[in-house]
Amino acid sequence: MLVAGAVMLTGIASSSPASADPYDYPWCAQGPSLGYPGECAYRTYEQCLASVSGRYLYCGENPRFLFREPPEPRRYYRRHARPY
Repeated sequence: MLVAGAVMLTGIASSSPASADPYDYPWCAQGPSLGYPGECAYRTYEQCLASVSGRYLYCGENPRFLFREPPEPRRYYRRHARPY
């Protein structure tokens, strides 16, 4: 029992935090109870509106999504066919 409890605690402690999501969603539920930038977990404005309906919240754009650096352009290398 003790070993199983220790293994569970180790797994919980080593799990990554929720903010380590590699994708920044463009829409956030924002309001006084959520802080800034809010709960940024919505791909569309409609999803955000459905989530904030009936709550003292509103939808706003995610500043991390708006002001992120653009990704590096992909480089394409042309492969030459081998003559046989």
